[in-house]
Amino acid sequence: MIDHTGLVVSDFAHSKTFYIHALAPIGYSLLAEIPAAVTGHSDVAGFGVAPKPDFWISSGTPNRPPIHIAFRVDSRAEVDAFYQAALAAGGRDNGAPGPRPHYHAHYYGAFVLDPDGHNIEAVCHHADTPS
Repeated sequence: MIDHTGLVVSDFAHSKTFYIHALAPIGYSLLAEIPAAVTGHSDVAGFGVAPKPDFWISSGTPNRPPIHIAFRVDSRAEVDAFYQAALAAGGRDNGAPGPRPHYHAHYYGAFVLDPDGHNIEAVCHHADTPS
């Protein structure tokens, strides 16, 4: 089981704001922020569901090629809300919410590119009705 993951971003403040807004609909919030003076290399911010962050961003040269991270959610409505919030926060469409039956019968996901081009997804694996 994966405990935490993250990616490197070029504009820490901008990306932090993007993720604060994009991840809010799926229950994630900014839970930790540690400056470069403490880490010894870069500013970092941790997002997750309290009490523990499981998704981190750090300042620096963005990962190349860009990374794909998928957040599992409990409803298709959360996928839709993530997509709308991420676009409103400045993300770029990389796949509108919808079924992806080529993955499996109940796969419902949405994809947005973050400010550095990382492919961020929200996915629901349940067979509920899209909102």
